[in-house]
Amino acid sequence: MTTRHAHRPTPKAAGFIPTADERRINKAINDVENSTSGEVVAVVTSESDSYLFAPILWAALIALVVAWPLIYLTWMPVQWIYIVQIGIFAALTLLLSLRPLRYALVPKSIKHERAHARAVEQFLVQNLHTTEGRTGVLIFVSVAERFAEILADSAIHKAVPADTWQSIVDEMTAEIQQGRTADGFIRAIETTGKLLAKHFPPGTGPDNILTNHLIVLN
Repeated sequence: MTTRHAHRPTPKAAGFIPTADERRINKAINDVENSTSGEVVAVVTSESDSYLFAPILWAALIALVVAWPLIYLTWMPVQWIYIVQIGIFAALTLLLSLRPLRYALVPKSIKHERAHARAVEQFLVQNLHTTEGRTGVLIFVSVAERFAEILADSAIHKAVPADTWQSIVDEMTAEIQQGRTADGFIRAIETTGKLLAKHFPPGTGPDNILTNHLIVLN
């Protein structure tokens, strides 16, 4: 299995693909499935992790730091300092749990690691690793992390140059960045389908054994 990915802006919220556009994407997947014995699965998720640890961690650190100036610069009793700490921790935890702030607290590297892990998980969950001939390809987008990735199984990876996958992701994310989400998915699906059809035409293995529609995860 190989990975090619890009970290460019993706759509801002779940449910960003209208029903009509989802039908267009589904048609593109079906067209590809009819032209190759390979398998293409497209998955989009609103987020790859809730990152609930972030507001708790930051609130705890700030509450601990606040205690030091209160101890050394005031005559406030220790009991009151403790109460202030608890109040600050509770208030900050609630505030920082707001979705935009919560994501902003998490380093990009961690978000991309979690998104990549979700992509690998979906590669396995969607049974792309079980295709005869090892010709499964996953097209994956995680909205909150602004992350897109293509995972290809070993047979198609051997047949296609590594930089080809990156160029497909670059074209897809460029479309998504401009608000043409469905067009980005369709272009990636069609380009991947042409690669699969070239190396794995219909009749060279079991056809159409996996999901033929866009999978939307909340």
